[in-house]
Amino acid sequence: MNIRSLTRGDGVVIGAAVLLFVASFLDTYSSDSGGSDIPNAWDNLGLVMSLYIGGIAGAALIVVARALPQPRKVVGLDLGQVGVALTIFAAWTSFWTIIDPLGAFSDSFDGSDIGAGIGLILALIGALLLAGAAVATPLVPVLQAALIPAPKPPQPQPYGAQPPAGYGYPGAPQPGQPQPGQPYGGQPQAGQPFGAQPQAQAPAPQPAAPQPAAPEFAPFWFAVPVPRPLFAEDGTPTPIAELAPGTWYLAVEQRGPALVAQTQDGRRGVLQDTSGIQRG
Repeated sequence: MNIRSLTRGDGVVIGAAVLLFVASFLDTYSSDSGGSDIPNAWDNLGLVMSLYIGGIAGAALIVVARALPQPRKVVGLDLGQVGVALTIFAAWTSFWTIIDPLGAFSDSFDGSDIGAGIGLILALIGALLLAGAAVATPLVPVLQAALIPAPKPPQPQPYGAQPPAGYGYPGAPQPGQPQPGQPYGGQPQAGQPFGAQPQAQAPAPQPAAPQPAAPEFAPFWFAVPVPRPLFAEDGTPTPIAELAPGTWYLAVEQRGPALVAQTQDGRRGVLQDTSGIQRG
């Protein structure tokens, strides 16, 4: 699951679901006579399952469907569509329940005036926010913005580049170590002592023949403007993942107009449609 694919609308959906959960533990009704036996939503199975649990389940389906790399269907229905339907049903139930809050508890208060409690009022607010965000997210550009901003991509090293040579780097000449072309244990001398035999000098290396410079591909970070499928490198037509907007991916190889991309969980695949991508 990719939580960076969640939008601001999904954030409103999550917040409204939390509000519904809190409201389910508050008083469902209010009475002028007071009393400590006022029930909450968990004392009414039909109410808690249709309004509170139904709305929370709808929010969970919307968020899960958004975070999955590929759409999932149950009995031919998309999870996100089922979640939107549940949120609308929860808002419908909340509206009519707050208009007629008596229900099965009308005989429990001896004819006293009964009204909607804080639990039903907060449930109505949460259900309306939940349904509104679920329906409006695909239509309102502001709600389609990423909930978690994409991190700034690090500067990639050029493909095949080596760290600069210097003291402390692997392969760098260290004090006291023999240099190329110098006998083991030999020390660099400005001149030979009187009577010393001249040391054999290693033949100077011949310069290698110049090789034609081949264009090298430098990996770079990129983001896609819209969700796009990522196919397997062996050419299988079934996508292995879906690249989501607002997330940075690493391009590691170029194959003609296509790119070999690597996801944040380490999967590699071929991005065939590279039009409109944003380079990092």
